[in-house]
Amino acid sequence: MAKSDAAVKDPATKGKLKLIILVVVALLLAIGVSVGATWFFMHSAESKPAAVEETAVSGKQAAIFEPLLPAFVSNYNQNGRQRYMQVSITMMGRNQADLEALKVHMPVIRNNLVMLFSGQDFATLASPVGQEMLRQKATASVQEVAQKELGKVAIEQLLFTNFVLQ
Repeated sequence: MAKSDAAVKDPATKGKLKLIILVVVALLLAIGVSVGATWFFMHSAESKPAAVEETAVSGKQAAIFEPLLPAFVSNYNQNGRQRYMQVSITMMGRNQADLEALKVHMPVIRNNLVMLFSGQDFATLASPVGQEMLRQKATASVQEVAQKELGKVAIEQLLFTNFVLQ
């Protein structure tokens, strides 16, 4: 009788042992894949900065950012209600001398931007698409002044660093 009880227990024990071995092998495999993937991504990340540096040396100059201070505050009417907009802007260019030369014409630039901002519609500005369109119009306005006064486009784009509607 003892042999039959041991025989009955033995297949169940073998089944549990196989399950434990499978779980351990699966965990080791998962750890191996994780370590391999981490090594792969870390290794590929090390080689990318060299490629970026080569592009920077052979391609464009580094970006230079110049904030337009103070922030622009503009008001406009929306359905008979007075609304306000505050926009902080930073110019992005590649040549410091061009940005310095553009500072002389800052009154014209600020005037054009205030007029552009005050002519906007609240419903349009409330959407991200409308804000991006306004940013592109503002960039074109400043580039137009730069082209007219300096004879070249001194900035690549304007960036809205703060945008508040009330």
